[in-house]
This record gives sequence, C-alpha cells and structure tokens, in this order.
Amino acid sequence: MTGKLINKRFPPAAGVASALAVLVVLALSVLGNASTQQPAPASAPAGEFSAERAVSELGRFATEPRPMGSPASDRAKDHLVERLRAEGLQVHVQHSVGVRSGTGLATFGRVDNVVATLPGNASTGSVLLAAHYDSAAVGPGASDDGSSVAAMLETVRALRAGGPLRNDLVLVITDGEEDGLLGANAFVREHPLAPRGGVVLNWEARGVDGPSLMFETSKDNARLVETFTTAVEHPRGDSSMVAMYRMLPNNTDFTAFTQAGFTGLNSAYIEGSSRYHTAGDSIANLAPGSLQHQGENMLALARAFGDADLAGLRSDHDLIYFRALGMTITYPDTLVWPLAGLAALLLVGAVALARYRRLVSLPKVLVSALSALLPIAASVVLAQAMWSLMVAVRPGYDLMGGLVHRPLIFQVAIVALTGFALLCWYLPLRNRLGQAALALGGLAWPTALGIACAALAPGASFVFTVPALAGALGALIALMFPRWALVPVTAGALVSAMVLPAVTRNVFHGVGLALGGAGALLVVLLGLVLLPIGELFFPDRALRRRSVAVILLSAFAVACASVGGGLAADGFDAQHPRRSHLAYVLDADANTASWVSAEDEPTDWTKQFVGTRNTDRLPAGYARGDLWTGPARPLDVDGPRVTGSRAGDTVTLHVSSGRGATDLVLRVDRPITDVTARAPGSAPVSVQVSGTRAGTWPGEIRFRDLPPEGADITFRARGNQVQVTAIDETHGLAVAPGFRPRPPDVEAGTREDGDRIAVTRTYRF
Repeated sequence: MTGKLINKRFPPAAGVASALAVLVVLALSVLGNASTQQPAPASAPAGEFSAERAVSELGRFATEPRPMGSPASDRAKDHLVERLRAEGLQVHVQHSVGVRSGTGLATFGRVDNVVATLPGNASTGSVLLAAHYDSAAVGPGASDDGSSVAAMLETVRALRAGGPLRNDLVLVITDGEEDGLLGANAFVREHPLAPRGGVVLNWEARGVDGPSLMFETSKDNARLVETFTTAVEHPRGDSSMVAMYRMLPNNTDFTAFTQAGFTGLNSAYIEGSSRYHTAGDSIANLAPGSLQHQGENMLALARAFGDADLAGLRSDHDLIYFRALGMTITYPDTLVWPLAGLAALLLVGAVALARYRRLVSLPKVLVSALSALLPIAASVVLAQAMWSLMVAVRPGYDLMGGLVHRPLIFQVAIVALTGFALLCWYLPLRNRLGQAALALGGLAWPTALGIACAALAPGASFVFTVPALAGALGALIALMFPRWALVPVTAGALVSAMVLPAVTRNVFHGVGLALGGAGALLVVLLGLVLLPIGELFFPDRALRRRSVAVILLSAFAVACASVGGGLAADGFDAQHPRRSHLAYVLDADANTASWVSAEDEPTDWTKQFVGTRNTDRLPAGYARGDLWTGPARPLDVDGPRVTGSRAGDTVTLHVSSGRGATDLVLRVDRPITDVTARAPGSAPVSVQVSGTRAGTWPGEIRFRDLPPEGADITFRARGNQVQVTAIDETHGLAVAPGFRPRPPDVEAGTREDGDRIAVTRTYRF
C-alpha cells in the first residue's frame, strides 16, 4: 500500500495554482512581518508621532558613548531633565545604588534615574514608560536605547498636544541597564512610586532595524494583549517569544519591574543586530522606519492604557497571540491542550481513514514518522555545521556571536540545506513507503511538539499545533472527499504558510547564525507539513535513480552557492567592520604591563600587541577564559586601594582608586556569599550570591561609578585566607603606551572588559 494523499484527478492548472498560492502566501508572510512604518516628517500633525522629530531629539544626547558615571552620561541626564521640564512634567533625579547578582557575581553601581510624571485627571493608577539612557562603553547607543528615550520625548510632546490622560503617566528613564539593570533595581527597591505598582511599557533595541516586536509580557497577560492588539495599528510579535523569553536567562529592565509586581509589555526591534553594542549603533545606521514603528506603538499604548481603568486589566490567564497575513490571532491559553489534543485526534483519524482506503499501512506510517527524525536532525546539524565552517573560513565571525552584517543570504543557505536534507529523506522513500504515509508520518512531529509545548511552553504551542491541526484536518477531509482532495490539502498548507515563516524569520534574527539550527528546525517542520504540495511537482511514476541524484545534487549546489555567495558578499570593510578585543593590564604590585585579547584568531591589528597564549605575566585572578597576551610598557599611575579586615568568614573592605577610576572589580579566590556595599551618602545595599564564576576566580564583585571617596564592601568567604585582586578600570586605550588606533575596517568588540585600562593590586585577608 503506497497510495497518494492527492490523486491527480484535476486539471494541471489547478495544481499550479495551488502551489503558486502557497508560495505567494509564504512570501507575503515573510515580507509582511518584516515591514516597518514610513517615517513621518517633522511637519506631521502635532498629535502624531514623527520619527524625524525624534531623531532630532536623539542627536542632542546620543552621539557619544554614555556608560554610567561618565561625563557623557551626565550630559545626557541633564538634557533629559531640561527637556521634560520644558514639556511641563514634574521631574526629579533619583540618586541611588543599584544591585544585581549573578552566578558568583555581585554588581553594584551608583545610578541617576530620571523620573518624570504627567498627572492624570481621574487616575486609576500609573502607566510607566521605561527605557534606559546609558549605553555600552564602545558605542553611542543611538538605538540601544537612545532611540527609545527619544521616542518617549516625542510621545510626551504628542500627548501634551492633545487632551489630558485619565491616569498618571510616569517616565522612568533608567541608568545602569547595561551593567546589570541597576537603575531599574534601584527604582523598584527605593522609589516612592514603586509600591503603587502599575502598568509598565518597556522599550528596547537589539539592533538598528526591523519592526518593533512586542516580545515579552507579565504573567496573566490576557487584558494587556487585548489592549495591545486593539490599540496598535501595526502590531508585531507573538506569544512564542514570550514563552521563550520566560525560559531563557535574558533580561532587560522589564525583568526588574515584573519581579517587583508590575504588569506590562516589553517591545524592541532586533534586526541589524551586528551593530548591537558597537560603535555602529549610531544615528547614521538607525533605520527611521523602525523608530517610527516603535514610536507609533508607544504613543498608541500610552493613550490606550492612559485612559483605561487599570483595575480592569487584571486577568487570570494568558493569551496566545500571533500574526497571520496581516491579522492578529488570539485565543486563551485554556485552549492550548484541547487544540493540541484535537490535532492528535485528527491525525489519528486521517491515518485510520487512509488505512481503510488501503493507501497506507500502520507499519509504513510508523516508519515514516520515525524516519522523519532524520531530516529534522540533519537540518539542525547542517545549519550548525555551516556556522562552524563560516568561522573557520572567516575567523572574524567568532566575536560576532552569529550576528553577521549581511545575514539574509546565509538564512537562505539554511533554507536550502534544510530542503536538501528533506529531499534526501523523501525521494528515496517516496515510492517505497508512499506519499500518503510520508505526509501523515511527517505530521506526527509538529503534532508531538505541539503537545510538548502545551506542557512546557504554552505560549509557543501554536507554532506547532496550528500547522499540525490544519494539516491533519486538510488530510482527513481530502481522504473523505478524494475528488476534491487538492482543495483541503491546499487550505491546510496555506494556514502553515501564514504562520510559520513569520515566526521563523524572528527566530533567525533573534538568535543569529550561531544558533541557526533553531531556525532550521522550523523550516524543516514547515517542509514536512507542505509535503503534499511539494508532491505536485513530481510525476506519478517512480523517479529514476539518476533523476533523484540530479535533484539532490542541484539542491546541495544551491545550498553551497548560498554559503559561498554569503561569504563573498559579507566581507569586512569600513561600513561593516570586523570586531576586535584588546585591553591594557598593569600589575601595580610587579610594575609590569600586558596587552590582552580574547579573540580566537587575532586580527592583523591586534597582532601588533599580542602574540602568545602564555598568561603567566597577568596578575593573579585577572584572566577569564582563553587569552592572548603581549608585553607592554608600564604606565606611571596609581591604582586601586584596598584596606580591610577579616572576622571569621566575614571580610570588610574599603575600596577606592588612586587614579580616579570609576569602575572597580574585586576577584576573590573562593566562593562568596552575602555581599553588601555602601557608598557615601547612601544606605547599605545587600545581595545574596551563590555559585562560582566560570573561567576565572570563583567570586567577583563589581562597583560601577565608584565615588572618589571609595565605597565599603563586605562579603563572606570561607577558608583560612582569602586572596583578593582589585582591578580599577577606565574606558579607552588612547593613553596606553604604544597604543595605535584601529583601522576603519576594525572596531571594538562587545566583551565588557575590552578597550579598558586595568590596574591591579592583590591583597590577602
């Protein structure tokens, strides 16, 4: 029994129309969800959002790096305070110390949050617009997150041009996000507005282009998502992003707010991510359409939540939401299990009916389902192997984390490799097991994954359940009405073509090519669902071995050509530079200095400074991971100063910098717990630490924006003697002896200890 799901009893034109319809919907799904908005000019009506006006604001504070505690950060803060007061808001600056813990790590920092309030006329609570004004140390942060701050200023201007809002609108422009959400932590921990709670709308950017995606929500989000989908004219994002973000160790300021009890939504644009945290995150590279989309959404949501009864936004469940051909589909998470179960029942029914019609046998369906794991696994492996090959051919990709400058052609290559893997499975088995058995067996995987997601990540279940449900229903109806089989099968394929490409595109841009296997998994599942449509391109008779070989070789050639074309097109130049990592380290105890690089294969520029893997010259506790080193001339500067004592397991220190460095790090040679820091004029701040740091000494304490007087730090560490290496750090390498600037086609990488002058001293307590 090797029957077909669609017997070709229809005019050839019908088959062509069916396949063409699926291809058109695939293209529309990808392109429709990639679109941003046409930037509005400065002459746009006063009550509307204008990207041109927002960019003008951005140019006043986001043209240089703004790490916390820097003069540029202070200038940006002062400008924001002045602008918001000019708009008539009640503005103050919250001075505090923020804190965050990680594995073996405690980070403290002095923060200056700008908080501005626009009172409502009949308030039911507070609506918070949140973004951060600090940037990475090596780039101006025009997108991350200057664009969101500029959008907030433009949003306030547009709101002031209309009638008053019902609820209080609070702008929380945080400091210290890049160093560990420090400003957000200080706000929710100490600010008098924080205990009132409210709805927080956080705005981020992880690139310089692409649509604004609403990618994260607080729990029980039904009313929030309903408001988003009705208020926003061009909503983007889906609940699979919410589900994945809840499971992964990624964080924005939104994390601090929701952990403190706020409800809300988190949005960002994520394309052009090769510019993220680099000098390329500039106004020149910012896509105005992305800023327009983010700003329009911000203004619409500020108005919607600003006039809502916030008490009525409470809910007891989440909504599943996703886009399909310009429409936003939503349903309650209580339907996740019923829909996953229904997909399984429909698939069982289709298999039973196909067996009754003698089109399949149960063993052949089972073999088809089990063997379908081969193209699934092969697609993931090939995508990951492609990235390894890319790094081997072009070592400069290593520091980019999969976020290359021109990703599109490589994404096409992953699709081609996936198609190759699918054909390698399908063509040899097509006439042995039968098209019907392969199609029904292939549907078993999205069905099973839908059930798994229902249990583990309900928000992502639609990614698999909806295609499985549509495919199984289409197959069942086709088997019930064989003469019209093409219609229901095509309808089922169209549903998958509406849903999966948009999700796949977001995955490709979200995780990058280093995890290209995640996108490949979705592509191969789409291919399995579309097998009956793909069968329309093959003749009824069995393909000869030569024909099979030609098809497979052609598919592989397309994949190889895509990879080769991508490597040829994605070279490094002044507009698309290669990343590098370099630091200058002075051991003040030994009066020796070293250049240090964490590059896997140093650039020609970096090779001027480093040439060995030997790290013996480095101060105790400084090295983290595999490093290249080279000798350097010592600077004549003072360094960190540490005094202190130990009582039992408790170590009490006073730390400062003799050269006025604003960042200080303590590396401890054993695990630490119970860390407390106190800066002059601030209350002590404590945090629990567990675990150990990887690739370096077990414990680490950071203090960002260290005051000139220093700070007091207390921690617990067991053992007879505790060794502490203090490292004070300043941004930039220009004053380091022997430093030569980078050429135009090389830029500073994103590792946080790069492009710093570090001076160390080691102490024992």
